[in-house]
Amino acid sequence: MNCCLGSGRISRATARVLIGSPATGLAVVVALGSAAEAQSDVTRIVADQVRSQGYTCENPQSAEHDAAESAPNETVYLLQCEGATYRVVLVPDQGAKVTKVE
Repeated sequence: MNCCLGSGRISRATARVLIGSPATGLAVVVALGSAAEAQSDVTRIVADQVRSQGYTCENPQSAEHDAAESAPNETVYLLQCEGATYRVVLVPDQGAKVTKVE
């Protein structure tokens, strides 16, 4: 899974850091570009994970980190897509736990 960032690329290892540790990963992405680009990349990475597990996510709009619900090695995001919202729990080296929010 490689994602674009400006003219560079984010490697699978960087994406894994981002997924496994939101604070550290976000800092890495911010160091490579603006905060808006970092948020866009987080949204894209979370949406790609949700899609890879068979869920529909058209035009992902945001992925908000839920610090209160997150735990070590379980990072929680609220992913807003056109027509659907998902609660996504990312666990390193495993599939995400995805729940559609009504």
